[in-house]
Amino acid sequence: MKILVVGGTGMIGGHCATLLQSQGNEITVAARNSPMTGTPMATMNVLLGDYAAGDFTLNQLQGFDAVVFAAGNDIRHIPEGENPEEDSYWGRVNSEAIPAFARTARDAGVKIFVYIGSFYPQIAAHLIDENAYVRSRHLADCGVRKIASDTFKVCSVNAPFVVGTVPGLSSPIFEAYTAYAQGKMEGMPIFGPAGGSNFISTLSLAEAVSGALKRGVPGKAYLVGDENLTFAEYMGSFFRAVENPVTVEAKDEEHPLLPDVAIITGRGKVVSYEPNSSDTELLGYRRNDIQRAIEEVVGQFRT
Repeated sequence: MKILVVGGTGMIGGHCATLLQSQGNEITVAARNSPMTGTPMATMNVLLGDYAAGDFTLNQLQGFDAVVFAAGNDIRHIPEGENPEEDSYWGRVNSEAIPAFARTARDAGVKIFVYIGSFYPQIAAHLIDENAYVRSRHLADCGVRKIASDTFKVCSVNAPFVVGTVPGLSSPIFEAYTAYAQGKMEGMPIFGPAGGSNFISTLSLAEAVSGALKRGVPGKAYLVGDENLTFAEYMGSFFRAVENPVTVEAKDEEHPLLPDVAIITGRGKVVSYEPNSSDTELLGYRRNDIQRAIEEVVGQFRT
């Protein structure tokens, strides 16, 4: 298939692009900026533009069999001057722009559209009314799936916290986690914030996306996930990967590397679930992959 991966220069989209290319597909990555030199995506076809600005035209999207959308905005993308608690920014870049892009893809003749979304609307539905970001993810997901048809097969793959890397791609947060586990962040106390979540590796998620392209049911929202970990266990996995025999305990305190703003369900709360077994089998993604993924991250960023 000829597949366009929107957000294909980033960690999640880049891993999807790399896996899908290895399966024999012809990949084009779409993003605002060119792929980083030294990454696998740097050798792929590139389509530059900003979906949120409406840059992509019918002519540009014609000829693609499928689109993987991995460019939804989250708290990392908030520009200076925008209020993360208000709908204006989130509504513009998620709620409105993502379904609009999907409609353009449909009108261009694309047959399959897989949207990579967030797990929050499915595991904490009350946040749809309480949190502007979660609301925008919910509206984007519903808006995309609403236009599914027999000729435009749309489904979403909604993921929890994602951990992993792409060769040659920088990752400030995982570089920091690795340095932290190595004891290179002097003065930063060793602990994990209270609470926990489900986690999935970039490889598992990319496999789920591949399965959705091949076997996804139109209009379906797939909640994917791998391992349930406390945040202390998650951080401890980095210490274990660098062979630093420190015990990482949980504390009901905000952590510099995992601040409260990134824990949308709230510090101290545990988000634990088991993805539907039939969905996991249908999508065909691996499980119990978090420690391997963290060791891969550490292997790339340790000094």
